[in-house]
Amino acid sequence: PAQPVAPARGGAARRYNVAMDALRFLGNHFLIALPALSDPNFSRSVTLLCQHNADGAMGLVLNRNSDYVLGDVLEQMQIPTENAALAATPVLLGGPVQPERGFVLHEPGGAEWDSTFRISDELCLTTSRDVLAAMARGEGPRRAVVALGYAGWEQGQLEQELQDNAWLTVGADRAIVFETPLEQRWAAAARLMGVDLTLLTDYSGHA
Repeated sequence: PAQPVAPARGGAARRYNVAMDALRFLGNHFLIALPALSDPNFSRSVTLLCQHNADGAMGLVLNRNSDYVLGDVLEQMQIPTENAALAATPVLLGGPVQPERGFVLHEPGGAEWDSTFRISDELCLTTSRDVLAAMARGEGPRRAVVALGYAGWEQGQLEQELQDNAWLTVGADRAIVFETPLEQRWAAAARLMGVDLTLLTDYSGHA
């Protein structure tokens, strides 16, 4: 019979642990709420997990509009803009935690902002004022989404919810983040793994 793999040591151990974390943790994945999930904050939602590790997880809900447009946020921060289309851009409700806090989800490239977390080679998350000021001047990231608040999970909480079949998970697709209409994102994210949510009553899985 096959023998168990002996624990790796030294640098090999670190590489092994990184590889196992990549399998265990779901940063840069979509969380897709199953139809049975009744929490009003997440019912029929798709959430981008920006960070997930042993201490917990945080993400942004991608298909909930807030009551604000970007012009409201810029005015509150005393950032002027002459771009009427930018000012009229809807701001997402990123989640129930710290709803007064702003997050800019954007493509990398161009300037380096003061407080940026790289989610992947295709997506970054910035929380500093400078990225909004650059957007107002027409010098910001090529594509960006602004959200207020975030979704957060304490240590082990998300893992338990996954075991309870509250979510589907699939690798993130920036076309859904930046191109798919808001009302289509939930179903579109599920289609990445070949699932038609309208046919589901109770389903769980991972991709």
